[in-house]
Amino acid sequence: MNVTSPPRLFAVGGAHMDRRGRLDAAHIPATSNPGRMREEVGGGIFNAACMATRRGVSVSLLSLRGGDAAGEAVARAVEEAGIEDLSATFLDRVTPSYTAILDHDGELITGLADMALYDVAFAKQMSRSKTRDAAAGSDAILCDANLPPEALAQLASIRGAAPLYAIAVSPAKARRLIPVFSGLSVLFMNAREARSLAGLQSAASIPLAVQALRDLGLRAAVITEGSAAVTVFTPENQWQIEPPRLDALVDVTGAGDALAGATVAALIRGLSIQEAAREGVAASGLAVGSASAAPEFDNSAFDAALARVPAPRPV
Repeated sequence: MNVTSPPRLFAVGGAHMDRRGRLDAAHIPATSNPGRMREEVGGGIFNAACMATRRGVSVSLLSLRGGDAAGEAVARAVEEAGIEDLSATFLDRVTPSYTAILDHDGELITGLADMALYDVAFAKQMSRSKTRDAAAGSDAILCDANLPPEALAQLASIRGAAPLYAIAVSPAKARRLIPVFSGLSVLFMNAREARSLAGLQSAASIPLAVQALRDLGLRAAVITEGSAAVTVFTPENQWQIEPPRLDALVDVTGAGDALAGATVAALIRGLSIQEAAREGVAASGLAVGSASAAPEFDNSAFDAALARVPAPRPV
């Protein structure tokens, strides 16, 4: 009997400590606000890789960490998630971290990214033989904008025939991706990141951002906007997917990463971009309904979440 191997994804980017503080009441600026702080391993690529793994993809992950207790925690989390760890450890460095402060409804107030190690050391990793071997042996590559521009350019050059997908991460870091737009198969971003990339004001419409991004050479993207419709576009077409109403919003952290991981897993299986994004919307719903940015679930829970997501609507 022939046993088909699962598809392989090479994931490159942020895998670090995520600290999330959530306020107990309405936010009052410039003063002490009571709340709770929790810590877990996260990062755009780690969260997306966990989701892709749960959707049946074999994942190899390349990230960077320091030789501290946080780095050891990241290494354990990668192993426990069933992900092959190709990451580099720098014993004299501090493991990157992201600290988010959320209001009492779970929406982000502000975030602090302490990620200097990514900026100084990712480019060198692209020339390692195991990086090139992982890229050559993968069915797809997913990166995030935690990589500096030089590393992104190098990754795009070694990808071979594998499609390259990317997560924008933040409005500031997303602009690093513009020089590699022509090499991206799909970019995952939120509305603020889309407007920033397009050079538009915060009140600009999503259709206007889509046209500007196409003009910049971006071929396809998935754009989220909180509880509003998710926009999916290709050079010729555009769709919207309405996220289902959720019973409870626990934490929005990692929702976009979950969407990216599940969408890429579906794309590798051969689904069209709009149907793959529908699976991504289901995954993001599971993420915001969980206290963890990388929620655990079984196939029946995912199927139930997917059944609540309406069909993509052409626009």
